[in-house]
Amino acid sequence: MLNKIILASKSKVRKDILDKNYIESVVEPSNIDEDIVKLSLIKENATPEIISKNLAELKANKVSSKKADHLVLGADSVIDLNGELISKPRSREEAMKILKKLNGKTHYLISSVCISKNGSMIWNYTDKAALTMKNLSLDELVNYLSKISDETLYAYNVYQIEGEGKNLFVNIKGDENTIMGLPIKKIKEYLKNLEN
Repeated sequence: MLNKIILASKSKVRKDILDKNYIESVVEPSNIDEDIVKLSLIKENATPEIISKNLAELKANKVSSKKADHLVLGADSVIDLNGELISKPRSREEAMKILKKLNGKTHYLISSVCISKNGSMIWNYTDKAALTMKNLSLDELVNYLSKISDETLYAYNVYQIEGEGKNLFVNIKGDENTIMGLPIKKIKEYLKNLEN
């Protein structure tokens, strides 16, 4: 398997998933302003899935345009609640609003990945998982948030599925790696095929 790629993401979780799957990677964040991109795509009535795909591609292309002949992996994850895009919270108040919105409902966690070379996308893949949140009381939501560190809250959206977050859900359908932000099976398949 091609064993060295550039990860255009600051996400420790994505880096950990690559490491656990023996894919050597160097981190080089794209530093794009995601909010500006999201706002312009929302104005064009783009779906959460299209927004996720575009952001993954933008991140990969930006870094890969500066790194000749390297494979660059860009990734983006969003929450889709009945077509509404839900972004990561910037404060605990926002996190509580998001939890109240998701409470007792099913939403989709969409993760898109893109591999670029010389500034252009050469492969992409999007996967989604359906998560149904328990109907929790305000006290339960407050208690949950009190257990979550700021770093976790702002890095993983409002739940970390491999941590406390799994206790929020009554039903999860989908790949855990997709929920964590990197559908690794498909990435491995693609990299393996490149060698053949």
